[in-house]
Amino acid sequence: MINNKKVTVVLPAYNAARTLEITYREIPFDIVDEVVLVDDKSKDDTVEVARKLGIKHIIQHDRNLGYGGNQKSCYNKSLELKSDIVVMLHPDYQYTPRLIHSMCYLIANDVYEVVFGSRILGKGALKGGMPFYKYVANRLLTLSQNILMNQKLSEYHTGFRAFSANVLKSISYNENSDDFVFDNQMIAQIFYAGFEIAEITCPTKYFDDASSINFKRSSIYGLGVLKTSFSYLLQKLGFAKFKIFSRPA
Repeated sequence: MINNKKVTVVLPAYNAARTLEITYREIPFDIVDEVVLVDDKSKDDTVEVARKLGIKHIIQHDRNLGYGGNQKSCYNKSLELKSDIVVMLHPDYQYTPRLIHSMCYLIANDVYEVVFGSRILGKGALKGGMPFYKYVANRLLTLSQNILMNQKLSEYHTGFRAFSANVLKSISYNENSDDFVFDNQMIAQIFYAGFEIAEITCPTKYFDDASSINFKRSSIYGLGVLKTSFSYLLQKLGFAKFKIFSRPA
């Protein structure tokens, strides 16, 4: 705990058997109270590794729901556990858990309610091996999103995020896509609800076992990202209403 606030780390897992242990071993359990792993019908022994590590809260999907569907289960379970701070960490070891302290203290001390680990602040992305075409796509998409949503994030596509429970309870994340665009829909919801997002520099690693999506999926994701940003703008201007921006029931 930090300031009597319960901290939960959620791990949306898919075929993470090779990297789960090294990720788990770096989680700072001096402040982290609970770990939730949601396995999205992995084809490897992710669940067996999780059990050997002693992870208490393991959810197994009966079918592959997708990255967004996985996160919905993660956040629903974290709220069920009455968490005050929730950290979403990819179990593929692309992001270092050693930043969890810094991210959580900003929330626990009421400085921000949302904190992202950014690969773009500094030179962490290319230095860590991000493919150049992905870096360029990241920058172009982020520029477009900042213009459409009138924000100034360094990137919208990081998978390392921390939230207060209040934020999760204030947005309708269960209405979002089950696919990768879930992340960007969630950002749009957070901004629409009036929250600010803090960012800290995050080194990243790209290697064979790190999760990635192919060019076709990346293109679909990019179009979904732009659609989300335009939806945000239209709702803000009062020209349309979208269910994802409604308050949770």
